[in-house]
Amino acid sequence: MLTTIIQLLAIAAVLTNAIVYGTDTLAAMVMRSVHAKLDDRAMTINAGWGHFFADKRMPIVGISGVVTAVATTIIAAIGGHFAAAIAAGIAVAALLTWLAIYVRVAKPINAIQTAAATSGIIPPNARALQDKWDSVVNGRVALQFTAIAALCAAIALA
Repeated sequence: MLTTIIQLLAIAAVLTNAIVYGTDTLAAMVMRSVHAKLDDRAMTINAGWGHFFADKRMPIVGISGVVTAVATTIIAAIGGHFAAAIAAGIAVAALLTWLAIYVRVAKPINAIQTAAATSGIIPPNARALQDKWDSVVNGRVALQFTAIAALCAAIALA
């Protein structure tokens, strides 16, 4: 029964974090190239409205992903499933690192771009802001990949 609980928690963590992983992967593989083709105004409006909606809808997904990964780690450790606990713990470390990068780099830029989109006033450093945001997206993708792979390992090891 405990093995099933660990696996269900890890599956929930995989599914929620897969949404964030997919979103970041889309940004890295597609949106970065789209934004490079747009002028600063169009790029900022596009990114700003994207952040407007994402910043309202994604927190519950991200929070759920972290909480279920932490729960997987704790329940696996308490239940003596140490290999699964270590794997889930690696996922938690990757997710917390992702969160730190998001809070320090991406979130402030998201707020500026959202304000620009809603007001129509484009900041003079619009391209530099987007370049800064883009500079961390590959790392965020790698961290989400690591988290999902580690959670899959926890499912297999439970």
